[in-house]
Amino acid sequence: MRILKVGHSPDADDLFMYYAINFGWVGNPEIRFESCALDIETLNLKALQGELDISAISFGVYPLLALEQCLLRTGVSFGAGYGPKLIKPRGKNLKRNFKVALSGAHTTNAMLFRIAYPEARIVYKNFLEIENAVLNGEVDAGVLIHESILTFDDRLEVEREIWDIWCELNQANLPLPLGGMCLRRSLPLSVAITCEEMLTKAVEVALHNKPLLSSMLQERNLIRVDSKQLETYLNLYANEDSVSLNETQLKAINALFKIGYDHKIYSQILSVEDCLIPTEYKDFRTQ
Repeated sequence: MRILKVGHSPDADDLFMYYAINFGWVGNPEIRFESCALDIETLNLKALQGELDISAISFGVYPLLALEQCLLRTGVSFGAGYGPKLIKPRGKNLKRNFKVALSGAHTTNAMLFRIAYPEARIVYKNFLEIENAVLNGEVDAGVLIHESILTFDDRLEVEREIWDIWCELNQANLPLPLGGMCLRRSLPLSVAITCEEMLTKAVEVALHNKPLLSSMLQERNLIRVDSKQLETYLNLYANEDSVSLNETQLKAINALFKIGYDHKIYSQILSVEDCLIPTEYKDFRTQ
């Protein structure tokens, strides 16, 4: 049996889309996944260093690791009219060089934020620490991600939606590419295809058994929000559009890559279609 290390974040949508495998609802006799839950920037860094076989990542980091990792079609999270939020204390006016806490240098929201606010003074924190950093005055503002966008303190208010920055930059009313999954190119292609199929099946099974899986995650204290907030959050980020990349989502990722190139964040423009696993290989082998 081949044992593969898989990284995912501890936020609700990643857990929901992956845990059908941990619960034994989806499996393969030749492959076993060993999972670990880490914050998204740690996962981005581990992907850059090639420390995991499969990992959740921010789409914003992918062009930096494209030579070593391919993108998976499944387990994706996009914003459609919503996404990370730049928050500040109520009534506070932000200066041009305001101090802000972001969840990691390689996250998609950090990339878009830096383009929109080039004079801001950035500090990077674990996403769970950002709200308190704003409340205690350590920073002037912060960008909230994951479930925090639903539950932040009433003493805070939204200065700007990252979604609005995205819309201004892409000018095409495309969904905001936030998170996806990548897989080491050094794995055999047949194994890579099987892994993608397993992970896709896990998302499908999760959606088909949403009430049961949600309840099981909450019973095990794996989720940081109540049942109503969990349902709201999953409707945003773990839904039918998470199963497999569609044409609109592919266009959105390509738009993100071009924006990064135009602002000198990436050294070349990638086409996402060239970064996916060539699943037709499976058909060729069986002919």
